[in-house]
Amino acid sequence: MVATSTLKNKNTECFSELIDRRYEQAYIEDELDYWDHSLAEPTLNEEVFEDRTCRQLAKMLENCLSRAKKTTLQCSEVLVPEKLTRRIARDVLRLASGEPCGLRGCVLHVLLEAESPAACKRLERIAYDPSVVPTFELTLVFKQDGSAWPSLRDFFLIGACFTPGFRHAVKLSPGFRLIKRKLYSSTAGTVVEEY
Repeated sequence: MVATSTLKNKNTECFSELIDRRYEQAYIEDELDYWDHSLAEPTLNEEVFEDRTCRQLAKMLENCLSRAKKTTLQCSEVLVPEKLTRRIARDVLRLASGEPCGLRGCVLHVLLEAESPAACKRLERIAYDPSVVPTFELTLVFKQDGSAWPSLRDFFLIGACFTPGFRHAVKLSPGFRLIKRKLYSSTAGTVVEEY
């Protein structure tokens, strides 16, 4: 390998020390190029970490819906649009990115909008990291898909198998609302994002 002018851009003190130790310039260039490449990789590691965090958060939301279906929602199944929890998790991460403790300082209140937008059922309160004092709150409001017709099978099953007030399925809409409120700043307003 031939030494090129790119060596002039590298740290000259480092070069002189390595040359004094009798290393070949080609070896020096290879080593420095490796470390330049390695130092540029943290963005890749951050992306991997963010993806893993996103999947964990999506799983927490799915578990929340699973627990709520028998208790709060009183239904046998919750129909969730494909990738809805993943989209919500990405938006939660985006809103948490500017906070002092990031997602670890988040308390997430999960609600389901009932038939009327004014009425919401509280499903769960999730603290991503309970050991950290919360710095902000997010309220996630799932919306029901009111456009879906109940199936004929549901009409037969409701009378035969379920107690009054117990529904066969709750179908969620692809839309949702996120409301952010900072807990450490009295001047910060509330951010409402609707999707």
